[in-house]
Amino acid sequence: MKKYAIAGMGVAAGFAAALALFPAAQGASSASNATSAYRQLDLFGSAFEQVRSNYVREVTDSELVEAAINGMVTSLDPHSSYMNAKEFTDMQVQTRGEFGGLGIEVTAEDGLVKVVSPIDDTPASRAGIESGDYISDIDGQSIQGIPLNDAVDKMRGAENSKVTLTILRKGEKKPFDVTLTRAVIRVDSVKSHREGDVAYIRITAFNEKTDVELEKAIRDLKKQIGPGIKGYVLDLRNNPGGLLDQAIAVSDDFLDGGEVVSTRGRRTADTQRYDAKAGDLTDGKPVVVLINEGSASASEIVAGALQDHKRASVLGMKSFGKGSVQTIIPLPGQSGGALRLTTAKYYTPSGRTIQAVGIDPDIAVSQLSEKDDPGIAIRRSEADLPGHFEAEAKGAAAQVPVIRPAADKKYDDFQLSYALDRLNGRVVVSAQKQAKAN
Repeated sequence: MKKYAIAGMGVAAGFAAALALFPAAQGASSASNATSAYRQLDLFGSAFEQVRSNYVREVTDSELVEAAINGMVTSLDPHSSYMNAKEFTDMQVQTRGEFGGLGIEVTAEDGLVKVVSPIDDTPASRAGIESGDYISDIDGQSIQGIPLNDAVDKMRGAENSKVTLTILRKGEKKPFDVTLTRAVIRVDSVKSHREGDVAYIRITAFNEKTDVELEKAIRDLKKQIGPGIKGYVLDLRNNPGGLLDQAIAVSDDFLDGGEVVSTRGRRTADTQRYDAKAGDLTDGKPVVVLINEGSASASEIVAGALQDHKRASVLGMKSFGKGSVQTIIPLPGQSGGALRLTTAKYYTPSGRTIQAVGIDPDIAVSQLSEKDDPGIAIRRSEADLPGHFEAEAKGAAAQVPVIRPAADKKYDDFQLSYALDRLNGRVVVSAQKQAKAN
């Protein structure tokens, strides 16, 4: 979601100007609250001067202020952060679907960088980086405890240059190094092909081109398959999310009207509802949406909308559970930069929030047989992130049977095979149910 507003504060001597303007910013706040804020800003100014004057090495004003702003924002929740001018530019490039680096979506966890998902057909995916991996070192230097933006910056670099990541992976006794060659990442967020008479569409992320690419994929698949098309598989597995407006547009492509999502901020006036327009591009054909624990944010908006409208069957495993919206707020001044600030939570058409809960599939299908996964599966989720917003409604997790591939059968992709068999009306692929939720 890109919603621009203006906010900012000068460096060093600019504290005085900030204090002079502060009462106007308070509006209806009480005089006592304003006085308290003055005192807190005075405390910050004193600490700033002490560090500036006495730290073991000389530090610049901009270095200190950037660190202070980032510390303030990142202490709020796992998804808010400060971006300096370069990082802001990089973010804008990334949302356009083209950026430099390794092709890896990451988050911060336990002082390390955690892989949310490698992007298809990028150096990271080709090198075997997996969701759930932890990165502890970059080019032999520990990144434990450094800001996430700094770690990401270290992973970026000139095309064809090399970088070595030290990986910690569950199930591996020791860390191991992976050397990757950086590339210009041009991401087609939509990939599609024909599976017999079924249209398969995978969305890897939600950038500015996603809806245009999806509409083209649907048109092309209709021409390839013809009027005998039996349905669509919309694969959102390991899709970490992206732009809110693109999630709304993608949902709209499969709906013929009705609410897609609503967002609610701290003020009632901030509530917004987004509705689908008339016209289902898929002509009402059956749809199966694939999700897993790597499906987050915008992916969950689409899955939740189609599920609530009973427009699609959601198949796979419970999603990540990121139910918050971040607004990008550019900051004025010579240094520029922007805040990525959590400003709202989103709600599916039925009024439910998936924050720290996730989307439960209509049909729980695992990729692993009971033999390969004997019952203690570790699910990564929003609820595991330090400082996350708690779920609004707590209750016992749904105990649903999990469908697994039979131990004597081998599948490249059991979840997809199961979805295709459902759409083709065939007897469901060889499987077994485990009466225990993961």
